[in-house]
Order: sequence, then C-alpha cells, then structure tokens
Amino acid sequence: MYEKYAGHDNNRDFYMLNLKESQNIGRQLFIEWIPQIMYNHHQSGPAGSVVAGAPYRDPFNYVFDPLIVTGLDAIGAAMQNRLNAEGKPGYTSKSGSVFSTWYNGGLRTTTYFHNMIGLLTEIVGSPNPSNIPLVTSRLIPNAATPNPVVPQKWLFRQSIDYSVSLNYAVLNYASRHRDELLMNIYRMGKNSIDRGNKDTWSLSPSKIETINRLYRDSVKKANPNVDLSRVSSNIPARFYDSVMHNIAFKDPRGYIIPADQPDFATAVEFLNALIRTGIVVHKATTGFTVAGKKYPANSYIVKTNQAFRPHVLDMFEPQDHPNDFQYPGGPPVSPYDAAGWTLAYQMGIRFDRIMDGFDGPFEKNIHGEIIKIPGAAVKRSSAGYVLDARSNMSFKAVNNLVNGGVDVYRISNVPEGSSYSNGSFYIPDNAKARSIIDKTVKENQVRFIAADKKPNSLSKIKKARIALWDMYGGSMPSGWVRWIFEKFDYAFEVIYPKDIDTGNLGSKYDVIVFVQGAIPPVSSRSTQTGGGAGNIENLPDEFKRMTGRVTADRSIPQLKIFLEQGGHIVTIGSSTQLAYHLGLPVKDAMVEIVNGEERTLPRDKYFTPGSILQMTVDNGQPATAGLNPQTDIYFNNNPVFKLNPDAVNTGSIKPLAWFGNDHILRSGWSWGEAYLKNGITAFEAVVGKGKLFAVGPEIVFRAQSHGTFKFLFNQLYR
Repeated sequence: MYEKYAGHDNNRDFYMLNLKESQNIGRQLFIEWIPQIMYNHHQSGPAGSVVAGAPYRDPFNYVFDPLIVTGLDAIGAAMQNRLNAEGKPGYTSKSGSVFSTWYNGGLRTTTYFHNMIGLLTEIVGSPNPSNIPLVTSRLIPNAATPNPVVPQKWLFRQSIDYSVSLNYAVLNYASRHRDELLMNIYRMGKNSIDRGNKDTWSLSPSKIETINRLYRDSVKKANPNVDLSRVSSNIPARFYDSVMHNIAFKDPRGYIIPADQPDFATAVEFLNALIRTGIVVHKATTGFTVAGKKYPANSYIVKTNQAFRPHVLDMFEPQDHPNDFQYPGGPPVSPYDAAGWTLAYQMGIRFDRIMDGFDGPFEKNIHGEIIKIPGAAVKRSSAGYVLDARSNMSFKAVNNLVNGGVDVYRISNVPEGSSYSNGSFYIPDNAKARSIIDKTVKENQVRFIAADKKPNSLSKIKKARIALWDMYGGSMPSGWVRWIFEKFDYAFEVIYPKDIDTGNLGSKYDVIVFVQGAIPPVSSRSTQTGGGAGNIENLPDEFKRMTGRVTADRSIPQLKIFLEQGGHIVTIGSSTQLAYHLGLPVKDAMVEIVNGEERTLPRDKYFTPGSILQMTVDNGQPATAGLNPQTDIYFNNNPVFKLNPDAVNTGSIKPLAWFGNDHILRSGWSWGEAYLKNGITAFEAVVGKGKLFAVGPEIVFRAQSHGTFKFLFNQLYR
C-alpha cells in the first residue's frame, strides 16, 4: 500500500477527508483555489485500448448542474480530437470503460458536486515494455471508441507522449474558453443558491416510477380488464403534478443537527467533513424554534442555498440509483464503486429536514475552519461518573482511563428513561480518575455524567491484548482499522499469517480482528505462502515474516485452539467464512433451491452493490451496546446468515442484528431486496471457552461508517 493506512483507497476519501493527503488536496480544491477543471492521471486503461477518459458512461448523479455533464462532453471531445489530430489512436469513453459520474468520494468525482469539471484518464503502459492485446470487440469504430488501436508492442514513452498531449488538450481548451469556464462555474453556483432559496423538486427514478404507478393504478381502476402493456405512454400532466408539486417529494431548504443528540461528537465530525469540502455551516447562539420544534443552543444548521448545494444534498439525502441492466431481463451493471453512501446515514447522525425557508439566531462558521469543541465541564460527584455507550468518543475516553490504570465498569439493566444506555461505562470517583477525566475532557468532545449513586449490575472491564490481521503489501480494510484504532487510542499489535500458524496465540492476545478479505472461503484449501510477495528470497529479512496467507490446513486449527482456550475473534465481511470453517450451525441465507439443491442467488434475482441498508439490532446485548435499535449500515453484497434454531434456543449462538423486513434500502440500489428479509447480519457464537463475533456488513468501511464502529469497539475489552 503506497499510503500508510489506505493504499489506493486514499482516492476514495474525498468527501470524508480522513487522511492528511486528501485533506490537503481538498483544501486546495474546495477552500482556497476553487478551480474550474481538475485533471487526475491514472493507469491502466481497459484492455484493447490505450486510454479511457471523458465523457463517462451513464448514470450520472441527478443532483449535478447539467453544465457539469455537458462540460465533460466538451472537454472530452477536445482531448479525443487532440489525440486524433496527432495520429494517436485508442481513446475510449462512455460505455467503453467502467467509469460513470454517479459516485461521490473520488478525487475526480467529488469535484462534480462542487461545480468543477473533474477529469480522469486511465492509460496503459509501465516502465517495462508491454503489448496492446487483441480485443476484437474494440476494433469496430463506434461512439465510445471512434479511433481504435490495433494490437502492437507498447513502450512507456508512448504513454508519456499521450499524457502530455492530453495535458495540452485540457490546457488549450481552458485557455481558449476561459471566459466560458469562469462564467459557467459562476452560473452553476448561482443556480444552486437560487434552487436552495425556493421550492424545488429534483428528478429521480423513484419519483418517475411513482408517476407511472399512479397512472397505471388510475387506468386499472377505470378499466380492471385493461392490458397495461398496451396503454398509451402519453401520461396526462396531472400525474406529474401530483408528484413533482407534492410537498412530500420536495427538496429540503436546509438541515438542523440538534446539539442534544447522544453522540454529538460524531455529529461534529460529520460537520467537519462538510466544512473541509467548502460547505457553509451555521451555529445557533441561543435556543430557537423552527417548524414548531424547539432546538437547543449550539445546534448546527446547514442550508441548501449555497454554491455547493449538490454536495449538501448528496451528504444528507439518499442516492436513488436507477435499475441498470446489460439488457432487459439480463444481469445488472455494477456501479462504479458504490451506489449509495449518504454520509449522514453512515455516521448515524440525527438531523431534521426543514422543507421551508427558515432563519434564527445563527452565526456563520468561518469558511474552511473546522469546529473544535472541548468536552462539557464535569460536575464533581463522590459516587463517580458515567460515559454513555451511544457516543463513540466514550470509548476513547475509556481507553485513556484503562491505559492509565483506572477501574472502569460496564452497566447493564439501565433503568428506563435514563440519560445513558445499557452498556454505558461507570468510573468510581478518585484522584487518579479525576486527573485523567480532566485531561480527557480538555482534549476531546466527550461528556462525563455525574452519577447520583453507584449503579447496580456492574461488570469490571480490563484492557484487552488486541491483534489485527494484515498481509504483506498491506490490506486496505486492515489499514483503515489501524487508522480507527489509533484515532480512538486502542493499543494493538498487527499480526500476519505466519504469526497465526506459529500458534500459542492465547499467551499473547485476547482478541484477534479479521477484516474483509482475511479468511479464505471454505472451498479453498490453499497452502500458498507467497502472500503477493513474488519470490520471497529477494525480500529483506524484516519483511519475510509478513508473507503468506491464512489457510484452512495450517491457520484455522490454530484459531480454533485460540477460541477453545478462551480467546475472542472478531470477523467482518468475507472473513465471517471462519464460522463455516469451524462447523458452526450457520448457513448462507442468500441461496435458492434448484432441483433440490442449494445454489447462490444469481445476480439477475439479487444484487445489492455498495449501498446503505437498515437493520434491526438487539442492543440489549453487551456486543451491541450503544447502537440504535434501527441502525443504518454500509452493505456491499456482504454475507447474510441463517442460524440453526436449536442452537439459538440453547444459547450456543446468538443473533445480534438482522434485516427486519423486505423494505430496508435507505440509499443506493438493491435489486431483489426482499430476499434479505429476516437474514441475520451479525451473531455471536460460543466456541469452547471463547467467542466468535461475526458481522457481515462493512461496519468500519473506509473509516466513514462511524454509526457502526460500536459493533467493533464493544468486542475490544476483557
């Protein structure tokens, strides 16, 4: 991984801006420079072409100003024309590559939501000579590839020449059309402000489908025997008006984030992500009332009447991805990266949509300046203090206390109506605790609640010896968890497959965390030890211990011993395959019966690419303390389970979260989501003296999904 934590995922960090590199680039793009064009060179191009670039395939995101889409057409044409004029074939665009303009979060794509023309090219070539392969489907000229390249030997110098020509094409277009580009970015910004100042209804697939459904229902009601396939496609305008002038479908004028929500510190993290991308944020100086609801002082307001309105809508509102198939009845076309990502949902933010113009005692945050709020003043208590488990920052505070040698307890059976949740933390009052509490509050947005008395039902916790799996060359999901562990002050050790194969794990660790991609499928009996390192004899000695992979024949038996002796293992995403290796009473829920045999559901029946779904959580369990009963998760065709009822009844396996109904899509695209109903997304299983915690969805996705971090945090104490 060429970036310390995220490798190439640093190019997916541009609405969250977790990493220092992306923060610095984001500041140039959205705070200081505000360029009209951003050009990002990548490699490599699709097989049978030389370079893929603008314009890009459908769908594009519906919140864009249309000038973004036509601007991409114009500059893409200039780039292709330049290459063609210079006799450089092989440029492909539109359906010629996988890239669309739907996703937000990439260096190229986040610019679209800020009225900037973002360019990406992917070009073939490397310092070693290569070949343009024969791909016959690319040899017939079409709109995507008007000037095909024929198979040939390819030198790196040619790739450089193409890149230079493309740079000149962009610079030439910018210099010749500078007044037009400047005027257009002004127009797009003004259009956004104007739209945010009045009632607007954005078009989207679900709204169009609602119009069609209302019309079909009307026709069917008038004539129950009508053949709807023969009904005229000329729909009366009143059906459009019934949706696109309906207040229920209107775009919000703004959003209010109340200061009295349980995890206000995470809400501030969300606001800072917006601020780093140039969004204007206001703060309430006193309490106020909007639309009949009272809000406390220090609540935050994000209005939509600002130049970067597309980005505001994209961070608060669900993405409505169209049904996109290769052909009618055929398999779905995978979106480029994700279909839905609404950051407010991922982070578990509580906010209110405000549908009409509003004002109040609001002060504007200094442009680009992040919000820094110290913790609330601590009221002294001779009994002790409570940290609410619903706040992520409580876990960081607990780590500071435990690392400092302070006794910390978890509370169960919290009385109804308490100001904190089950699984919250109790710290008895003493001088050492007060010293660390004062320091923690000064440095972090954390709230210690003064306890009236010592709570009942306490369980003492201790610092766990945590191991995090990684691999030679680096795992991006593991890198993101390292970033999270460091942010929240968890002490941990990175381990590699050879460390697992050596055994004796229980003498060194209490908890081992396996992220997406660590555990092989049950069908794999691989004994590969290269770990992507090629010839390991050529590696420096300090890296050789990192090579190898987790295998069924050598690694899994050691993990089973670790569990049976009392260790805990956390598995995320595909690494939940460990449950199958261990022979636990668990089955894949995403299957169908064909000719008496189970088979995985085909993509034309079920397909949920990166999207936000809502699951039901049993938050009365220690493993799920602090989570909401209905929790939004990032889900990307992840594992879903069926548990053996007898095992559940005996308590050897315990469901923790599941999909409660067949309408769980919150943002993005889920084809056949009804198949997910009642599927288990997280469970806990007893293995000997230890426990396996398995969660299918990506609860730590790119360190963005703060709303589900507690699924991991709760497992990291003894």
